Amino acid sequence: MAEFHPRPSGPSSRPSGDRGSDSRNRDRGDSRDSRGGGGDKRRRFQVRKKVCRFCVDKSPFVDYKDVKTLRFFITERGKILPRRISGNCARHQREVTVAVQRCRNIALIPFAGEK
Repeated sequence: MAEFHPRPSGPSSRPSGDRGSDSRNRDRGDSRDSRGGGGDKRRRFQVRKKVCRFCVDKSPFVDYKDVKTLRFFITERGKILPRRISGNCARHQREVTVAVQRCRNIALIPFAGEK
C-alpha cells in the first residue's frame, strides 16, 4: 500500500519559476503609473440613465398594433428585451410584454427570429 506524504508548505513548495505577480511586475519595471497619464486623470464616458420612451411621450398605453414601435423591444431572435436594456419603467415593460405577446398571436411579428 502506498503511503500518503503531504506536500511541504512554505516557499520551497512553489516551482522555481513562479514568484507571484508582484515580483514579476517589479522585475520588468512596469508600473501602472508609467503607462502614460495619472490614474485619476483618465477619461471615462458618462453613462446616461435610460428613460422610459412611453413615459417621455406620455402615451396612455402601449398599442399592440403598432409593430414599428414594438420592434425596438425585441431582439433579432424574437426575444423580448429586459427592462435594464430597454430602459422602460416597470409598468410600461409589463405593457410591452403583453403587447408583444398579443402581436405574436395575431401574426404581426414572428414568435422566433429568422435563422
